[in-house]
Amino acid sequence: MDLGLTDTRPKRVTLSPGATLLRGFALDQAEDILRALTPVLHAAPLRRMLTPGGRQMSVAMTSCGTWGWITDQAGYRYTRTDPTTQAPWPAMPPLLFQLASRSAAAAGFEGFQPNACLINRYEAGTRMTAHQDKDEGDITQPIVSVSLGLPILFLWGGLQRTTRAHPILLEHGDVLVWGGRARLHYHGVKPLEQGLHPLTGPARFNLTFRYVKQVAL
Repeated sequence: MDLGLTDTRPKRVTLSPGATLLRGFALDQAEDILRALTPVLHAAPLRRMLTPGGRQMSVAMTSCGTWGWITDQAGYRYTRTDPTTQAPWPAMPPLLFQLASRSAAAAGFEGFQPNACLINRYEAGTRMTAHQDKDEGDITQPIVSVSLGLPILFLWGGLQRTTRAHPILLEHGDVLVWGGRARLHYHGVKPLEQGLHPLTGPARFNLTFRYVKQVAL
């Protein structure tokens, strides 16, 4: 019986040339993804890092894969070791690697082999200001972003910070992929609204997969 609850929105939405929203692409694997993150977060706990200007970020972050992204008063960069534990970043679970590669291919970027996964945990009020992802040393590779848990308004801008950003609702299981002409578009998220999700409670998790070429100092 049709109760009128069918989601009739398109599963694939082009935000701009090179940027694609894949609605619900990771939904059937969401529980397995969160389960795979458990040992990663145990080995490299989430933390709120300092920006080069000395401000504490509102989002809690960590990484897995060959490279992990960090920020402190020395700047933004990737490292092979976790500065908190002095150990190599945890290996990227195969499930996550395969999801990122499959998502990129679905958006038109075949052969994506990420070697870094940034893990962000958002709580009520947490936001991310407009920024470009440009620390990877290779902007020919796309970014793959997976949303889990509470919904949030994503802000998709242009190649200039001053370009007006368009809000896009990201929900549990959505995957956003951008590369090519869109690789250096500014983007961010509005503050997370309060809520409870059956799998993540009062939080949203965001996984962003990148290919890092640069050599960390």
